[in-house]
Amino acid sequence: MRGRIMSTFTTISSDKMARLIGTANAPVLIDVRTEEDFAADRRLIPGSIRLSHDNVTDWGGAFAGRRAVVSCFRGEKLAQGTAAWLRQLGVQAETLEGGFEGWKAAKLPLVDAGKLPPRDAKGRTVWVTRARPKVDRIACPWLIRRFVDPGAVFLYVVPSEVVAVGERFGAAPFDIENVFWSHRGELCTFDVMIEEFGIATPPLLRLATLVRGADTARPELAPEAPGLLAASLGLSRMYDDDLEQLEAGMLLYDAFYRWCRDATTETHNWPTNKVKA
Repeated sequence: MRGRIMSTFTTISSDKMARLIGTANAPVLIDVRTEEDFAADRRLIPGSIRLSHDNVTDWGGAFAGRRAVVSCFRGEKLAQGTAAWLRQLGVQAETLEGGFEGWKAAKLPLVDAGKLPPRDAKGRTVWVTRARPKVDRIACPWLIRRFVDPGAVFLYVVPSEVVAVGERFGAAPFDIENVFWSHRGELCTFDVMIEEFGIATPPLLRLATLVRGADTARPELAPEAPGLLAASLGLSRMYDDDLEQLEAGMLLYDAFYRWCRDATTETHNWPTNKVKA
């Protein structure tokens, strides 16, 4: 009779993994569930990529020198074996304790893979939007790369060509009128993505309020919204290249996300100097 796998230096708990997802230093999360297991539940742990354990020796070297966490159905033979091979290939590999089922039992967020656009030949989702981004068109790529597809590609083109480029290059259009990934009523595209992907955690919902306030000229939604808008407009003036602006914006949203998750109650008070009588 097989017993429960105990935590070791080569395993990580769902709670600890959940704290890493969405951060800039999150490990690569690799889902090696079989096609049969994936067909039974087509959701994904946020930020994970699907690869086959069968050819780990072919793709594993690409992650050499990096940290990775491997997940299968229950965190048993497929994850254990794949992680062991990855360590042979120079990857700092761990397994997710309890695997996909353990994560699901902990009621942690799961991404609806059915909502993802088709992937390209390299397994990446491709997205297209208007050039010269300000708020939503930086916030949404940050959300996708941190919680949905770390390798996602973003194309910035003139507004009139977004839909046509999407059709010709297999890219999902976002943040323009009359497409699926766009504003809905009072919600901005960032709100819609959080809802559709099923990743509505308290920190992300708090960040969404800031994004909505900055993106839709409603600074009253959150005291921090004007600051986010000011930083976003500043970045748009600093960078002529949209992709360079996106890379700088990733750090901006990393910081706002960590504030939303960990530091909303923290204040900074400069000590008052007492005047002697």
